[in-house]
Amino acid sequence: MTTGLLAVIDMQRVFAEPGSPWATPRFTEAAAGVRRLLPAFAERVTFTRFVAPDEPVGAWRAYYARWPFALQPPDAPLWQLTDEFADRAPHIMDATTFGKWTPELATRVGPKGRLVLAGVSTDCCVLSTALAAADAGVETLVVSDACAGADDDSHARALDVMELYGPLIRVVTVDQLICA
Repeated sequence: MTTGLLAVIDMQRVFAEPGSPWATPRFTEAAAGVRRLLPAFAERVTFTRFVAPDEPVGAWRAYYARWPFALQPPDAPLWQLTDEFADRAPHIMDATTFGKWTPELATRVGPKGRLVLAGVSTDCCVLSTALAAADAGVETLVVSDACAGADDDSHARALDVMELYGPLIRVVTVDQLICA
């Protein structure tokens, strides 16, 4: 069994559905990687959800002015995990920020723990979470083939940036992680 906590970032309908303004083109491929990882972590999995705040503040006001469709409550269909993961999520954590390295996630990982990241999007929420966890001194692994970006180039560039943070952040594949 693989060690650490698997954080599955934002595998939500808003990023999965092709008609969504925030559709992630390779969501299906990332989901396949996540499905392969789940058995290796058993109950040591946290699924995250990006949700809109009740009232945007600061620079978030301009963000939601650009994306007004997203100002919906946390129980809105667009924020729900996709059907394939809704029943497979032992723990769900919501955040109104791109980065999911919150006190709640830090507690779940523990001070000497390992964080394994998968999900969407590599170039936004996965990247933001990885950098914050690494800054906190947590060993962070990003599973490249269980992530997807806004497009292939953005995905690759985000992985390249995260590799610059080695050895705090390591980019691995599903096979490398499971077979290790």
